[in-house]
Amino acid sequence: MTAWTRPAPTDPACRPALFLDRDGVVIRDCHYLADPGLVELLGGVPDLFTRAQAAGFRVIGLSNQSGLGRGLISPEAFAAVTDRLVALLAEAGTSFDDFLYCPHAPDEGCHCRKPRPGLLEEAAARSRIDLPRSWMVGDKVSDIALGRDAGMGAILVRTGYGKGSEAEVLDRWANDSRVRVVDDLTGVWPIVSANPDGV
Repeated sequence: MTAWTRPAPTDPACRPALFLDRDGVVIRDCHYLADPGLVELLGGVPDLFTRAQAAGFRVIGLSNQSGLGRGLISPEAFAAVTDRLVALLAEAGTSFDDFLYCPHAPDEGCHCRKPRPGLLEEAAARSRIDLPRSWMVGDKVSDIALGRDAGMGAILVRTGYGKGSEAEVLDRWANDSRVRVVDDLTGVWPIVSANPDGV
């Protein structure tokens, strides 16, 4: 597992986090994105980041990037896409507190490809996280599974692969009040802010 070239957070306080998948959640999913010119923030990103951080949440990206392991995206192209995303967030007056990604192909059997917990464990090692009060937001079943397996709330957005994942999520977690479905990131903060204790 790998973090962007930025230092680990230095704030020693134990705080909740808003964990976000990247493609289809924060930026438009372009299927193995290698062109920084195609990076586009989805609606609600700056507002969600600002509100969450103002309320004391860390905003942390957790992303499977199998295009690297499959040889479909070069490390240089991934770095250029990352730089563009960082720049767009900066232009909007915000940023991730931390971002970790799995660069492995699915058949490598790594510990960090979601829904396996490696990325989450590394994020928790880099900064103290109050997991029961934290939330995982993504567009795939693997995102929801990671969040619930870790005891966090989980929110599926219908952007990206979300619409295609919704039926399975609603069936698998039919009686789980900590699994929610929203249209996009604009629907996330009302849920999180209404559940300050993570319940």
